[in-house]
Amino acid sequence: MKVILKKEHELLGDEGQIVDVKNGYARNYLIPNGFAVQATESNMKIFDETRKQRRRKIEKQIQESRSVADKITSASLRIAVKSGEEGRIFGSVTSQMIHDAMVAGGLDIIDRKKIIIKEAIKTLGEHFIDIKLQHSVIAPLKVVVVSEDEMEKVKEELVEEKPAEETVQE
Repeated sequence: MKVILKKEHELLGDEGQIVDVKNGYARNYLIPNGFAVQATESNMKIFDETRKQRRRKIEKQIQESRSVADKITSASLRIAVKSGEEGRIFGSVTSQMIHDAMVAGGLDIIDRKKIIIKEAIKTLGEHFIDIKLQHSVIAPLKVVVVSEDEMEKVKEELVEEKPAEETVQE
């Protein structure tokens, strides 16, 4: 009996494949458990249409992911951490810390689980991490790790450079 696989099956193949199996195996296991449907004319047409719709949906998601990837690639994050001598930080920079910095910076569209840190970030300076968005779309993100002391100095300089606002009296 010919069946269309609705789900990936480790022995038979991938979703959407048409395979030839024994009648009893199809009727007693594959079809009742939702792994397959019988390969009739109408089921083939329905499955082709759903495959086309799924392909369009995936292409749309990939396009959206590429636009988000462009935003991420052009961005740079600054993370302030406690550090000791010689640029070593206490602990390491985690994906949660990076996600929090992204949310604070306006990039709150990324799930924390999609942040890929290849090697633990344990020193001050520039580091690059990957963010897996959709299927094969991976965006690199520049993360600048600075000590809390340096961050405070930068904030103080910004406050001093800012001109005092004048009040307008009418």
